[in-house]
Parts: sequence; structure tokens; C-alpha cells
Amino acid sequence: MKRYFLFLLIMAAGLQLFAQEGMIKPPGVDERVELLSIVFRLAGVHEYNDTIYNAYTNLIKTHYEPFKDHPAIDFARQVREYNGVGYDAVMFMAIHLDKDMNPRVPFNDSVPERRWGKEDAEKFAVLLRDFYEKSGSRTFFENNRDLYAQTSDRFLPVYEKMDFDWYKAFYGKDPDEQFIIVNAPGNGVNNYGPQIRLSDNRREVYAIIGLWKTDEMGIPVFPVDQYLSLLVHEFNHSFINYLVDNNREQLAQSGEKIFGITGGMMKQQAYGTWHTMLKESLVRAAVIKYMKDHNFTPGEVANETITQMARGFYWMEDLVKELDCYARQRDTCPTLESYMPRLVLAFEEYARNIELYKETFDAKRPRIVSFEGISNGAQNVDPATQTITVHFDREMAGNGYSLTYGKKGPNHFPKVNNIRYADDKRSIIMDVQLEPGKEYEMVFLGMGFKSTDGYPLENYTLSFITGKEGAEKE
Repeated sequence: MKRYFLFLLIMAAGLQLFAQEGMIKPPGVDERVELLSIVFRLAGVHEYNDTIYNAYTNLIKTHYEPFKDHPAIDFARQVREYNGVGYDAVMFMAIHLDKDMNPRVPFNDSVPERRWGKEDAEKFAVLLRDFYEKSGSRTFFENNRDLYAQTSDRFLPVYEKMDFDWYKAFYGKDPDEQFIIVNAPGNGVNNYGPQIRLSDNRREVYAIIGLWKTDEMGIPVFPVDQYLSLLVHEFNHSFINYLVDNNREQLAQSGEKIFGITGGMMKQQAYGTWHTMLKESLVRAAVIKYMKDHNFTPGEVANETITQMARGFYWMEDLVKELDCYARQRDTCPTLESYMPRLVLAFEEYARNIELYKETFDAKRPRIVSFEGISNGAQNVDPATQTITVHFDREMAGNGYSLTYGKKGPNHFPKVNNIRYADDKRSIIMDVQLEPGKEYEMVFLGMGFKSTDGYPLENYTLSFITGKEGAEKE
């Protein structure tokens, strides 16, 4: 009898574990996601036109180039231009379709996502089914099955590192949805967290993960230290988004005031409303809380906090402290939902102090103070100039840099042969090749230039025009 009772306990534990694991689907490539990213790639939508994984994007180009004039592609351009369909709206459409590209639930003005609208969503689905058949997409996906499997296998260590039990422990509730991790090799660097409510009231929450690095063989790599926080981030959304939605009236005044100061930076990150911003701030604070609860080093926690403040979430440090306070009061606030009145008050305080938060953070940033060999905005730079030196107002960490082209495009980015820090790490020296009579523009990306205490430079644009041969050096 004792052995039988023990057997029942083991079986019950196994069934419970199976049920929990059944809520989390291991990583894999989703053909719906790939098809939608391909369509919007062909439509010229910039966030779906990365070529980091060029071995794969070249296969897309070769197979789909003959179908770039299909009506589905033209319609994708139209909804992008007139309705702003892009980024996560594209992925919302993907998960609202079945494997045959038919709607899984009836569309309306907010399903699959408000930027689509019911009429355009239904029309696009019809065009997409025709594109799927005529473009031979089924064959394309079948031919690349090994490539997809390789991508997901390489992501598996990130998945295995995740502590999914933390979510119930921290938020105080069981997940009532299925988590689905999707590797999206066609999406480039962008990641999305769409969700769908099915007709039987079940909810699926997706973490659609892009990629930003390949190895020397051109195959995607997913460093655990870089991707783990991303996965933690995406799953936090399903526990947090509804809390902001349920308290929109109470949060509106503070959210709108904060957004009035930070809205420009938020919109650059595709966070176009105050409530999206508040969701993101809570999700990012929860990531830092996860890091603290899993013994990340103080340096790692500080770096993540500063990174989020540099993205415009200037109140991040205090918001993380508020989550720590919640964790100490679980006897009276067993769930984060029950703690929301305190968070409403916290955001009111952040709104009152938002200008001070920004000023305090900006004062800690390093700055570019001068140049040698050039000046910003110069109109007659000697095209024979071979070296540009950039001086900062303080010592830099000296272990990284990041430059990109500006609004004028890649053809106006100068050829840079070498970049190095000076011995005192207060300057970087760039060896360049310039052409006569040309406009140049280069952007110093702040997160690539950090001071010794970890604070990043604010993005800085350097622009100049070279003169004719023999022009006087600036």
C-alpha cells in the first residue's frame, strides 16, 4: 500500500510537471512568421530587410524575386504607408493565421491588431493565401527545413537556461496561457511579443526572436548572456500588459506627462503611446528583478539598469526598487496585481520628477567636446584628410565603439580603415579615406561609447562636406 501511494505521488508530480511544460513550447521556426516577414521584405519595409543572415536572405531573394509584383506585396506597401502596419503588427497577423493562412479567429477592427482594421486584414489574408500558393512557399519552407532546425538547435541553450518557475513565484499567479518561442531568421534584429485569444478563450503568448549575429561560417549564434534577458523580457509581457490595461484610467495622467518628455525616444523604439511605454518600463524592470533574483553580478545589474535609462526609461532605478518593495510584502500583496495601487502612486511620483530624472541622467553621460582634423558642419574639408580624432570630456571604457550612417544613407558614410582609442582613452582616432566634393554623415551610437562608470554617450551625428582637391584643411 505504501509503495502504491508513493507511486501515485510520483505520477501526480509527473503530471503536474508535464502540465507546466505543456504551457511552454520549445523554440522552433514558424512558417507563418517567415511568410509574413518575406512579404514585408519584398514590400521594402525597412525593419524586415536586414541581411545579417545573408545565407538565408539570399535564398529568399532567389526564390521570391519573380513574385515581387504579386498583389499581396503591393497591398502590404499600401497598409504600411497609410495605416502604419509594420513591426509587431505584421507578427500579430502571422499568429492569427493557421498553417493554410486562414484566420484562426474572426477579424475585427482590433483583431489581429488595430493598425490592420477588419476590412484590410480580411483582404490581405485572401491575397496572402494566393501568394502562398503561387510563390511555391510550401516548397521553399520544406527545402529549408534543415536550416530552420539548425537555427533552433543553436537557440536551445538559451531556452534551457530559463527559469520558468520564477514567473509564478514573482507574479503570484499561474500562467493561464501557452508560451510559444519562435525563432525568426527572416526578421533580422527585431523581436516581438504578440498574443492571440482563441475562440475557446485559451490564450497563446509568443516570443518571436530575431537574430543579430552569425559565426565565421555565416550560421546564427545566440550567446546566452545576450539572449536570456530578451527571452525573460518577452514572457514578462503576458503578466504585465493586462495590469496596465486594467489601470489605464488611474495611470493616464502620469503616463501622459512622462510621455510628454520621453515620447521622442519612445517613438524611435516603436513605442508610440504612453501606455505602451509604461508596459515596457514595467517589463524591463521585471527583467532586472529576475537578474537580481538569479544572482547576476552587481555590475551586470547596474549595466542593464543604465542601459534602460539610456533608452528613455529614466525612472528605471526607482521602479526596480519598487518591485523589490513588492517582493518584501508578499504577505499583504500576494500578487503583483494586488500591488498595482502602489505602482500607480509610484508612477505619479515619477511623473512629478521626470524632468529631474532626465537632467540627472544626462549629466552623467560622456560628451564629445571637440575634433581634430575636422569640425562638425564644416563645408570645405580637405579631401586629403586621413585622420579624424574625436575628444570626449572624460575617460572612456575603451572596449567598444559603434558607428553607422545617418539619414543621408550608407553612400554618405566615409570609408573608415581603422579605429582605436588613444592611450588616455579620452579620444578615439579614425583613419579615413575621403572623396572631393562629397557630403558625409556618420552617427556615433551612444551604447557603443561608454564611460568608465558605464554611462553611454548620447547618439551624436557628425556631418561635413569635402571641398575640391587642394581645399584648405579645416
